[in-house]
Amino acid sequence: MSFPEFPMLTLLSMFYYICLRRRSRSGTRGEALTSRRAVESGQRAVLPVSVEVEQYAKEVLDFSSHYGSENSMSYTMWNLAGVPNVYPSSGDFTQTAVFRTYGTWWEQCASAPLPFRRTPKGFYSKDYIELGFEEPVYPTAVEVFETYYPGAIVQILACSHNPFTQNPPTDVRWEVLWSGEPTKVLTPQARQFSPKIKHIGFPTNLLRLEVNSSLLDYYTELDAVILRGVKERPMLALYKMPIIDISDLSDSEEELSDVGGPFRQGDGKHQRTGNGYFDKLPYELIQLILSHLTLPDLCRLAQSCKLLHQHCCDPLQYTQLSLQPYWARLSDASLGHLQSRCTLLQRLNLSWTGNRGALTLTGFSSFMKACGPSLVCLEMSCCHFLNEACLEVISQTCPGLQELNLSSCDRLPPQAFTHISKLTRLRRLVLYRTKIEQTAILSILTFCIELRHLNLGSCVRIEDYDVVASMLATRCRSLCSLDLWRCRNLTDRGLTELVSGCRMLEELDLGWCPTLQSSTGCFQHLARSLPRLRKLFLTANRTVCDSDIEELAASCPCLRHLDILGTRSVSAASLKKLLQSCPQLVLLDVSFCSQIDMRIVQELSGLFPNVAIKKSFTQ
Repeated sequence: MSFPEFPMLTLLSMFYYICLRRRSRSGTRGEALTSRRAVESGQRAVLPVSVEVEQYAKEVLDFSSHYGSENSMSYTMWNLAGVPNVYPSSGDFTQTAVFRTYGTWWEQCASAPLPFRRTPKGFYSKDYIELGFEEPVYPTAVEVFETYYPGAIVQILACSHNPFTQNPPTDVRWEVLWSGEPTKVLTPQARQFSPKIKHIGFPTNLLRLEVNSSLLDYYTELDAVILRGVKERPMLALYKMPIIDISDLSDSEEELSDVGGPFRQGDGKHQRTGNGYFDKLPYELIQLILSHLTLPDLCRLAQSCKLLHQHCCDPLQYTQLSLQPYWARLSDASLGHLQSRCTLLQRLNLSWTGNRGALTLTGFSSFMKACGPSLVCLEMSCCHFLNEACLEVISQTCPGLQELNLSSCDRLPPQAFTHISKLTRLRRLVLYRTKIEQTAILSILTFCIELRHLNLGSCVRIEDYDVVASMLATRCRSLCSLDLWRCRNLTDRGLTELVSGCRMLEELDLGWCPTLQSSTGCFQHLARSLPRLRKLFLTANRTVCDSDIEELAASCPCLRHLDILGTRSVSAASLKKLLQSCPQLVLLDVSFCSQIDMRIVQELSGLFPNVAIKKSFTQ
């Protein structure tokens, strides 16, 4: 290049030259030339070549929910460990991993929580499972065997922490390998899902799959997961010029991994004072405009000028706060930077956060003491950092709490739950898959008499559900929904007492309760006692018969959701009578009902097109 042409050297080409010089110092001339050609041709150079390792999941480490029992392997997440049990077969098999819900039916129930404002549009995840593999590798591919109603996976992440090491993690880093929107695959047939993944700069043997089943017509079933990768770090073309799009800023590394950046208050020394005409807008109008921003964007905007700093830090912008979308980057420092803004906080979602040391008792306690007095709703599903001291802090700092979700906090010790009884204003309590015992739940029911919604699904440590049902009938007569999914010892005596005392019930889940028998008349008594009933799950109760269905048709005209999967004694005639008598019915699950075949389902679907009649199959 001659001297007169030197001014034509752009900043971009200078940057390229510097990167190339740095690369040539750390590698051989041949590697540098190879990498340079890759950059110039827009391709990735991978050096050195390493043998690809293929491995199935060694262990299921954590998950948010599953259809199966805690004391069984049928339909549980533990089936995802090891080689496929079912694939390439399609259909409903007990040897697969199945999440608890699908579709939008559960979101339409009165027991469902209200959605949080400011949830990012790109956050679709509803459930997750974490899998550990034997050897850490640099991932080249992830393959998921979906054997029934595929399309629920929306995100695959990799973690830098080795879950099998004895050393506690000091810096846990999560990277998204792939993400996408929920999809509805046209066929329920099995498939091998292997999306194109992003290359990451660390080896991993811990993967996390996040799912959203809201578009599916039935439960998605997963059979196995393969992690492919190389043991040696690929030499990527690290100095390849990135294409930066403004939309990428919401997922940038600094979004919440260094939450102090967006959440810190600037000193304002170099901020401009002129705001044009913006500051002439009414204060309330500016607040309304800012209410549409996501939390990271709101925190970034606070750094732009003094006027917007004032608006973005106004506690009225933080009456609702959902930190679940940022679970991978949330820390004690994050809560500390938010603390001054959340003095009027009413609804808080910390679900999935704080695991593997990201949150501590100290950080959580400090935040709750400052921001808990006004809380009415606290969502803490799958928060494994919680211990007894944390629940004690909640009971002391949140006197007005009305909703508490501890779903799948299965590492909380049984004695911790006694602190919940101090929250006497509770109206909604979710204890699904926790280790709560009978003494604690009876104490809660003694003092929390305003309960409207209670979920005790898969609480296997409660010894006598008849005693619990009796206490509910005595103390919680305003109960609207009750989930007793997979309670093992509720009898007709306890059920009869329950429905006689809690006549306001609109939702009742008795799925997989094997000790209930139709011959005692308990289901007919249930129907006659609960005229407001909108949702009833009698899943896997083989004894449900025509007389039970006919009593529901006669006594429960508001019925919307009915699950009688697995019954052997229900005929098409009684189902037709039910469909005629319950015009609001939208979901009817008759899978594995021996007298209801696909021909009958098709006939009833034609007569009642507004009802989703579910019938699973196996091949």
